Amino acid sequence: MDTIIYPITNLKTGAEMSIVRGDGIYVYDDQGKRYLEGMSGLWCTSLGYGNRELVEAACRQMTELSYSSMFFGKSHPMGEALAEKLKALVPVENAHMFFGNSGSDANDTQLKILRYYFNAIGKPEKKKIIARQRSYHGITVGAACLTGLEVNHTNFDLPIDALGVLRTDAPFYYRDKLEGETEVQFVDRIVGNLEAMILREDPATIAAFIAEPITGASGVIVAPDGYYEKVRALLAKYDIFFIADEVITGFGRTGKAFGSDTMNIGKPDMMSVAKQLSSAYQPISAAIVKGDIYDALVEPSNQIGVFGHGYTYSCHPVAAAVALKTLEIYERDNIFGQAAETGAYLQQQLQRYRAHPLVGEVRGHGLMAAVELQNHARNEAFPLTVSEFLRRACQAEGLILRDVGTAMAFCPPLIITKAQIDELLAMFDRALEKTSQFVQQAGLV
Repeated sequence: MDTIIYPITNLKTGAEMSIVRGDGIYVYDDQGKRYLEGMSGLWCTSLGYGNRELVEAACRQMTELSYSSMFFGKSHPMGEALAEKLKALVPVENAHMFFGNSGSDANDTQLKILRYYFNAIGKPEKKKIIARQRSYHGITVGAACLTGLEVNHTNFDLPIDALGVLRTDAPFYYRDKLEGETEVQFVDRIVGNLEAMILREDPATIAAFIAEPITGASGVIVAPDGYYEKVRALLAKYDIFFIADEVITGFGRTGKAFGSDTMNIGKPDMMSVAKQLSSAYQPISAAIVKGDIYDALVEPSNQIGVFGHGYTYSCHPVAAAVALKTLEIYERDNIFGQAAETGAYLQQQLQRYRAHPLVGEVRGHGLMAAVELQNHARNEAFPLTVSEFLRRACQAEGLILRDVGTAMAFCPPLIITKAQIDELLAMFDRALEKTSQFVQQAGLV
């Protein structure tokens, strides 16, 4: 249907399939073909499809209160309960949260809160924010400036410099290491580069550093041991906040409640969540800040009369009800513990691909992983046509995965079983064999 401007799609080719229903970890197209949804939609359908409890929570809330604004001091029980539940769960001290509708708007909100905060405490020059190469933080204007992927910048003329966004190295040892460089040396070099940038720009002008604990769209990049500890120490030295973008890694995805726990980040000053907050059954996000940041916002808003930021659907009661039920299911059914066990199994089974002639690296944590393709004969990455071919080959086998640069990403629903992981990998095996034939026929090796 060419009346739709499709997101993150080649507009010339348009839609490839029409998904009409889902059940558990599977979805079905309009031709009746079943697919194992190995990407949880877009890293988000943690509880799979057709969960009756979530459907009933939405229906019940629609009947009781289908909508209420949170402008001008209005509130509702679902929003209040969700905020308290999240406050007890997240690793942010005395957490306060602003609710939105997507990870993109959560990160936009963080940008605005930073500016408001530093104006409030008398440091209006402290506005710059450090983001990394090979990062993804969203697609709205502000969030897209934070994102470090060329495809999300080209032709959009984003105000990156005007927003004071600085760019530092990605912790991608496999692709970015120097010849003969150990992981420890790599970490020291890129953290050294970060400190040099901070000093060059003047620490008094830098507000925050934003990072995904493990990246998503840029290739499921897992930082080497010691990276985050050294970054946190550096930021503390120069009084710079750490923003954890947990839009993908939050709520059990990496084997622990949050990616910040998995990667030893500690307690972030600010955190953005979305996606698995509601298992994607309703759009909802939260920009979370520690208590002393919130405290500084209160008096300026009193002087003006309002905190002048908000969305029509901020903490929509139906979305809040579904998110609250999602968190209840996570806790009641020990979903994070189950996902840690099946995630360990997935990571173990993926190790067999390390010996495959098309594979350079296997990486990940929990139910989030990537298989990096590599042309060993030429000691270089394959062209993107190879990972795209592999994605389509998986699709033909009945498996939905995502090519993220030169890697294939895996992100199945948290409810997947070990038997279903075996099913997933059997389909991937067949698709990888087809890709080997493609590479040979194309003369790429």
